[in-house]
Amino acid sequence: MADQTHVLFVEDDDVIREATQLALERDGFAVTAMPDGLSGLEAFRANRPDIALLDVMVPGLDGVSLCRRIRDESTVPVIMLSARADSIDVVLGLEAGADDYVTKPFDGAVLVARIRAVLRRFGHAGGERAQESGAAVTGTLAFGDLEIDTDGMEVRRAGQPVALTPTEMRLLLEFSSAPGTVLSRDKLLERVWDYGWGGDTRVVDVHVQRLRQKIGQDRIETVRGFGYKLKA
Repeated sequence: MADQTHVLFVEDDDVIREATQLALERDGFAVTAMPDGLSGLEAFRANRPDIALLDVMVPGLDGVSLCRRIRDESTVPVIMLSARADSIDVVLGLEAGADDYVTKPFDGAVLVARIRAVLRRFGHAGGERAQESGAAVTGTLAFGDLEIDTDGMEVRRAGQPVALTPTEMRLLLEFSSAPGTVLSRDKLLERVWDYGWGGDTRVVDVHVQRLRQKIGQDRIETVRGFGYKLKA
């Protein structure tokens, strides 16, 4: 297991849980599967997985609350699983700190692709991604009272440290690589979420809002009909 990517999978449906676990294990993942949120939280704390897959509707401690508890303790990537693409639960999960979501029923190959995409961007949340997008990879970038240490992957606002998840950091690096330039939601999905296919732009919108709450509401500007830009 030490050489494998360890997945925590929390799902109360026995058939889905067992079938998905087998599919992930066939793709080389080590999987800890739990039927409810409380046992999922215990397994997370005991095993410290590389990524968590959380169904929204699980008993004991629902997936959104479990995501929030995990995010209080760790920046480990989290993917929510939701039975409805238009459900408010999707937005609630993202607001709780999830990095992405997959709609059920899902194809096993699609789920694996999304897992690998999340793991790739977490593995490249720092300098390599900044270099690809054109951002300076040494020194400190400054935008008003916002400072971004691109070597140490640290952010400060008015001299105080700002705690960002790897996805939020990667999003900020994209904006800081081209301050004043409008980046469309589709472009951000491609660059930050590593989507080579169409994705739900709610993922972008919620993460931009979370980032604004941490670095300042007026630092990232909405350009209606086009996207977002970082104020230089």
